[in-house]
Amino acid sequence: MAAPSGDARPASRPAALPAPLDLGGRGTPLQAADRLAGALGLPAGALWVKRDDLTGLAGGGNKVRKLEWLGADALAGGCDTIVTGGAGQSNHVRLTAAACARLGLRCVAVLAGPPPPRPEGNLVLDRLLGAELRWLGSGDAASDLEGAVEEEAAAQRAAGARPYAVPLGGSSPVGALGYVTCADELAAQAPSDALVVCADGSGGTHAGLVAGFGDHGRVLGVNVGFADLVPRLPELAVATAARAGRPVPGGAVQLDDGQPEPYGQPTDATLEALELAARREGLLLDPVYTGRALAALVAGVRAGRLGRDRPLVLLHTGGLPALFTARYGDWFVR
Repeated sequence: MAAPSGDARPASRPAALPAPLDLGGRGTPLQAADRLAGALGLPAGALWVKRDDLTGLAGGGNKVRKLEWLGADALAGGCDTIVTGGAGQSNHVRLTAAACARLGLRCVAVLAGPPPPRPEGNLVLDRLLGAELRWLGSGDAASDLEGAVEEEAAAQRAAGARPYAVPLGGSSPVGALGYVTCADELAAQAPSDALVVCADGSGGTHAGLVAGFGDHGRVLGVNVGFADLVPRLPELAVATAARAGRPVPGGAVQLDDGQPEPYGQPTDATLEALELAARREGLLLDPVYTGRALAALVAGVRAGRLGRDRPLVLLHTGGLPALFTARYGDWFVR
């Protein structure tokens, strides 16, 4: 299943890298958000939303683009099992399970912390999609999870499986190629000087966009609670560009650390951002990633740092199932 044609600048592909699968990850719309812009004091045409929540697999989200490349790499290597990990409400795990179902692979996922009393949100979908869940029990740092994924892959190999280990968020140079393609789409859709604002967790989406544009100045990441992004992002962008046959990106990393609360922590600024998007545009954002990215965008516009001299594109990376959990449901009842 080869990638569909039609991108403005199709990513070049070294001969050793298999063609990406078609899991419905590309061709998402770019929509004007003029009512939201007006609420922030910006003119029409100043704010856009790239709708990567509308990718066509199991509720959508940015991980689909990454899994098109990662799944192809796993199949090319003769693997029969994908092993990955994430937080208990991981969107990446949900979509990895869905991709495995499409491809006839097993999905084994290591999740942070202990299992909850009852499944909700993404966990319901993980089970429906057939993921085999392994709970870490203690420790929820990214390093704990990354080590646990490697240990689980080794255990699967010892048991006779042929595993393919996918890092948190699918953020390897192979996975990040999905956002080289997204940068190509945006080059054809958005104003040429637009600044793309995206949530930064594991960094692959941001790095792939930078590799695709060839310029760190085109992307502003919003840290949602992860450490070591400043050194990681340029390294991953360079490695991704090399995989795609693109030049080394120029400029310096742009990262907004102005939302310092712990990962997944409900905040007043994020709640305001969710309500603004919902009530001005009928647009539903997630409370962990894109909601926090919009909160940073709103703060930047109000402070005069953003939106005055160039258009803004908010990258909507999905994550709607998190809204259907007690943690965030109770947050809305004020």
